[in-house]
Amino acid sequence: LGADDLRILQGLVAMAGPNGLVLGPEPKTEGGRQLRLFLEPKWEAVTADAMVVKGSYRALAKEIGAEVDSGGALKHIQDCIERLWKVSIIAQNGRKRQGFRLLSEYASDEADGRLYVALNPLIAQAVMGGGQHVRISMDEVRALDSETARLLHQRLCGWIDPGKTGKASIDTLCGYVWPSEASGSTMRKRRQRVREALPELVALGWTVTEFAAGKYDITRPKAAG
Repeated sequence: LGADDLRILQGLVAMAGPNGLVLGPEPKTEGGRQLRLFLEPKWEAVTADAMVVKGSYRALAKEIGAEVDSGGALKHIQDCIERLWKVSIIAQNGRKRQGFRLLSEYASDEADGRLYVALNPLIAQAVMGGGQHVRISMDEVRALDSETARLLHQRLCGWIDPGKTGKASIDTLCGYVWPSEASGSTMRKRRQRVREALPELVALGWTVTEFAAGKYDITRPKAAG
């Protein structure tokens, strides 16, 4: 998966906030039953609620800041959703074990733009305010231009709370974008791309201070409101 796939998932979660419908273990409609089936819940997840996002590809494109009227952009969104569906998750907490697809899709129609997606129980729990979860500003997501900045933003939001400061080295930041190890010229190029992405965060109101060579204090803006 890449930065575009991440952005699509963020957009779907954002749409689920105001417009999501709870998908229980025994849906009453054929569409609900198919979405539940395609999620492939296992173990504890069999009885857990998922969440449905009903909308349009255009609404999702607008949510993530993509071209709303571009057929190519809408096809790209469809491709991202299909890649996300191929991801399976196993989550274990003590003796409790859950398994499911990251999301599922049923009866969406690229021709007329309908979107019908189910989000897995862990995401559903976060959307409904339960469990541990991270809040990410979609205004910030839409304002980012580069893949490097989007991946950095996602990871930094995961461990720096609004209004707080964290410390990270340039190599740690590189690891957020490229999980595989590298050395020599490849690592130098990665460091350069991270340095070029940091001003995008600053433009959002983050503070990035290099207090020593390759070491940064990074402050996340306070939450609005």
